[in-house]
Amino acid sequence: MKLSYKNIESLLNTDKSRVSRWLSYTGLFIGVLLFLTSIQMFININQLLKGRSPRKDGYDYISITRNITNENMGQDNSFSESEVSELKKQEGIDDAAPLIGNKFLVKATGGSSLPFTTDLFLEAINQNFIDTVPPTFTWKEGQNELPIIVSSDYLELYNAVFAPSRDLPQISEKTMGSVVINIECYGPGGNTSFRGNVVALSDRISTVLVPENFLTWANKQFANSISAKPTRIYIKTRDANDPQLLTYIKEKGYRINSDKTKFGRVKSVLQSIVSALGIFGILVIVLALLLFSFYLKLMIARSRENLQLLLLLGYSPKWLSKSVAKKWLPVYLLIILAALLATFFMHFSFVKMSIADSSSLPLFLHWSVMSAALLLGVMSMYSNYKLVKKELYKIA
Repeated sequence: MKLSYKNIESLLNTDKSRVSRWLSYTGLFIGVLLFLTSIQMFININQLLKGRSPRKDGYDYISITRNITNENMGQDNSFSESEVSELKKQEGIDDAAPLIGNKFLVKATGGSSLPFTTDLFLEAINQNFIDTVPPTFTWKEGQNELPIIVSSDYLELYNAVFAPSRDLPQISEKTMGSVVINIECYGPGGNTSFRGNVVALSDRISTVLVPENFLTWANKQFANSISAKPTRIYIKTRDANDPQLLTYIKEKGYRINSDKTKFGRVKSVLQSIVSALGIFGILVIVLALLLFSFYLKLMIARSRENLQLLLLLGYSPKWLSKSVAKKWLPVYLLIILAALLATFFMHFSFVKMSIADSSSLPLFLHWSVMSAALLLGVMSMYSNYKLVKKELYKIA
């Protein structure tokens, strides 16, 4: 004859202690809901704040300087080669390059079309870090033409502030390429003039860029400087808002553009809140399972005589454990499905809110949420099975 739980169900005292049973059900639902919601919200936060800083080719390029305080004013705040190497090795940083500056004096003259004279600074960096590099951005020793890449912000400042105040003509991006600027470089090593030509605009680096080999040669030629320590370093990272990266930069006393990383601080706070919510959910789940285990122990204690009789009749503790555990399978499935539906409703509402960008968030739950729900169900059933089996073996 095939064994069936229905034949022995009446022998188990399951009617009493309903309060503890329903409290455990409620606690389990709340705990699962909090845990699943925290996972989905954590994923939503990452997707919403991902790419909030200007990116090129999937990377962020950020300028790093030392934080100048009253204590280190007047000191050497440049970066050493070892510090650049250390940055390259940090997790979350794909590459780093120093921004080298001129150690000699530079004067720029606009000529007859742009009658102005101003002191100027020049910088150079690895071309892989420049967003716009035309083929003409090259220089070799003896060449009088000097290609220049200027920040697009500088052109805006010139047209909006400098040109009107000096009664100078405004310049379009297309016109800039035809403007010739006389660049005079001078220092202890002599002086030489070059024909400067703006070959491109940069949205990434706010400076006046020249080819690296030119600045290396010019520092040696005019300032007798073989190596120039950089005061700025550009890093290449996939996420400028990475909380771990921001923590490292803060610990080292470095300073970065806050506009590029403001979402990182928001992201860090939100992730901490959601993580705390998830941990609280896990604690509620554990307490609910403990309460339900108390109910199971009480049920087995009240049915002790009937269970002993079943064991004497030949029912194995293993079969009884599986049968008793299976009784609660529909209940656990119902609780987890209800928590999944509630999580989906909350996620759907979040996506439809005005603060959320629905184009970057899927309407359905992430696969990890579904996996977590399945794992919780399996763990709950297994813990019940092990508990009942242990108690039955004690009786046997």
